[in-house]
Amino acid sequence: MNVEPLLLAGRWQPSRDAGGSFRAVDPTSGEAIGPEFPVSGAADLEAALAAASEAAAALAAAEPARIADFLDAYADALEADADTLVALAHAETALPAPTRLRGVELPRTSGQLRQAAQAVRAYGWAQPVIDTQAGLRSHLAPLSKPVLVFGPNNFPFAFNAVAGSDFASAIAARNPVIAKAHPSHPATSLRLAQLAHRALGEAGLPEAAVQLLYHFDHALGQRLAGDARLGAIGFTGSRPAGLALKAAADAVGVLFYAELSSLNPVFLLPGALAERGEALAQEFFASCTLGSGQFCTNPGIVVVPHGAAGDAFVERARQHFAAAAPMVLFSRPVLDGLQQAVATLCEAGAQLLCGGQTGEGGYRYAPTLLAVEASDFLRAPAALQTEAFGPASLLVRTADLDQALAVAGAFEGNLSAAIYRSGDGADDAVWQALAPLLRARVGRLVNSCMPTGVAVSPAQQHGGPFPSTGHPGFTAVGMPAAIRRFAALHCYDGVPDALLPPELRDRNLGGVQRLIDGHWTTADVGGET
Repeated sequence: MNVEPLLLAGRWQPSRDAGGSFRAVDPTSGEAIGPEFPVSGAADLEAALAAASEAAAALAAAEPARIADFLDAYADALEADADTLVALAHAETALPAPTRLRGVELPRTSGQLRQAAQAVRAYGWAQPVIDTQAGLRSHLAPLSKPVLVFGPNNFPFAFNAVAGSDFASAIAARNPVIAKAHPSHPATSLRLAQLAHRALGEAGLPEAAVQLLYHFDHALGQRLAGDARLGAIGFTGSRPAGLALKAAADAVGVLFYAELSSLNPVFLLPGALAERGEALAQEFFASCTLGSGQFCTNPGIVVVPHGAAGDAFVERARQHFAAAAPMVLFSRPVLDGLQQAVATLCEAGAQLLCGGQTGEGGYRYAPTLLAVEASDFLRAPAALQTEAFGPASLLVRTADLDQALAVAGAFEGNLSAAIYRSGDGADDAVWQALAPLLRARVGRLVNSCMPTGVAVSPAQQHGGPFPSTGHPGFTAVGMPAAIRRFAALHCYDGVPDALLPPELRDRNLGGVQRLIDGHWTTADVGGET
């Protein structure tokens, strides 16, 4: 069987030193499917890094309009090729084709590419600042170095290394991207890269601005992450793998933006449970099992008070979980990791209410519900915050508000948290007590809704305190903020107007918001606001 080529140095070519090959796997059967893909060696990685480094200056100097044109054209290409892309991703991930891949994820992917293009045209991500008294002008500018993007397994389009938010953000900031595909969906990544490469050429941008590697071993990955020729790394994946790469990057000062793990705790307040407990049980089950639970915003812990309404919620949720068939997971490592996580939770004191077993054929696992008393949770908070990536969740039962506050104070950093309150305001005092504790521990605080959905919005924060991510001040979703991760702050001191970047000159490009002498304005320097 032929081995697929890599996208290196502006052209499709065979691996220079493949250390083997692999194939995608159909998660429903566990059988290998599709063509062979190379496992790259050091020569491939060096070629990609050298080509991206050479392209960095040209891309940094490119007209922003060309960058925006590329992002828009790439979005158009995704939509035009939807049938092929959806079929490939469905075969490799078993995610539902009409409802998830075509109906939600592909539109989200093309939409965020277009939002990145819009941010490029508006210069909003660059944040131009002008101080006429001091003679200083500054803005965010390209790193002028490559960005290495690691794609995760759970979003074959929206977080793909060669199409997702990290990719769009790095390109929007005019940095070359070395995309490291996830081995769970290599054929999907190959097709995306083909569309990106074509759009890149049509936009007249350096062809080495986008490169694709399918797989390489952990040692080579850490070696690449620790190469000072990189400007930054975008990573979405497991905490152990991310921390190993981060250590290598930190040693040489390479910026590392990582999404590592999150439990996204949900607090169900007494009034909300009394008001609509049965509906909340169904909502919780639907959120926890969406995409077989393989969402970074899956509700991994739900805090439920004791009492009649709380007990009824637990029993109804247990019935929903127990009645559901085993669900397909992405791969053998995901299945093994989920089994180990559930075992760890049980060893730490959690009681298995239902589930906890594999299903027949492929990589299937039954929806799983566990429970633990708040007093036991507080005795072993680290072990009981083990992430169970899949259709599994832990219920923490509290005796009173003090216990609920103590549980909130014991949480690690998370992407999100949710508090369900009653419609009549009866829970608002409890909400106000909980919110400050959670606010310090999560990036996004959700009111009376499960945290699973993440809108692609300029106001979004898909990030949070460690260990959910590596930096609480940045988001992986939402333009223009996501673009700013891959930028450097450039200051010009006393530089003549004609030699400044366009957005810092006296005359406004047209509609660009600039902070001039402390006031945001679209006026020219010296003009009226």
